Amino acid sequence: MQNEHATRLKSAAILLAVIFLIGFIDNLFLTWLFFGVVLFFAIKETSNLLKLESELGLIAGAILWLATPFFANPINLIFLALMIFGAKLAYDKQINKRFFLILLYPIASFIFIWQLYTTYGMQMLFALLIIIALTDVGAYYTGKNFGKTPFSPTSPTKTVEGVVGGIVLATIIGSFFIPKLGFFASLIVAALTSVAGVFGDLFESYLKREANVKDSGNLIPGHGGILDRIDGYLFGAPMLYIVMSL
Repeated sequence: MQNEHATRLKSAAILLAVIFLIGFIDNLFLTWLFFGVVLFFAIKETSNLLKLESELGLIAGAILWLATPFFANPINLIFLALMIFGAKLAYDKQINKRFFLILLYPIASFIFIWQLYTTYGMQMLFALLIIIALTDVGAYYTGKNFGKTPFSPTSPTKTVEGVVGGIVLATIIGSFFIPKLGFFASLIVAALTSVAGVFGDLFESYLKREANVKDSGNLIPGHGGILDRIDGYLFGAPMLYIVMSL
C-alpha cells in the first residue's frame, strides 16, 4: 500500500512538472504537439472502453488534429467530420455508430481545449486546470468528512455533499484565475466549468462501468489511464469556452 502511494505521488509529480513546463514555455507548436500526444492515448482508451477497433478513431483524430492549426475556428471541423461519418453510414451502413461518440469524446473536447488556448492564451488553460483540480480535491475531502447522500448510481462513491463542496471550492478560488472578467462573471464561469467537470468525471465512470473495468488504462503508474486523469477537463473545456464566448 505504501509503495503504491509512493508510485502515485511520483507519477503525479512528473505529470505536473511536464504540464507546468509546457505552460511556462508557452510555445504554440509545442503545446499543439503535447495535446496531440495526449489525444492519441485518449482515443485508444476510449476505443477500448467502447470495444471498437482504434484505427478509425486514431485516423479521424490525426486528420482533425493536424488540421486544427490551419482553421480560425477549428470547432467547425467536428461538424464536418460528423457529416462525413453520417454520409458514410447512410451510404453503405459499414460504420459502427459508436464511432460518432469518438468524434465528440475525446476529439471534440481536445479541439475546444486548443480553441481556448489560441483564443484566450495559456492563462485560460491554467484557469481550467485549477478549477477542475479544485473540484476533484474539494469533492474528495468534503465527501470523506461530510458525505452521506449518494450522488449518482453511476459512481457510488460520490456524494451530493462532496460534489457541492468541490464546486463551491472551485468556484470561489477558481474565479480569481479567470482573466478578462469581473468578479461576479468570473464566479459564474468558474461554477459552470466546475459543474461540467463533475459530469465529465461521471461520464467516464459510466464508460468504465459499461466496459466493466476499474481504470481506462494503465499508462500512468498508480493513476490508471489518461482518461482517468483528464475526464473532468473533457467536459470542462467546452463549457469554459462556450461561456467565455458569451
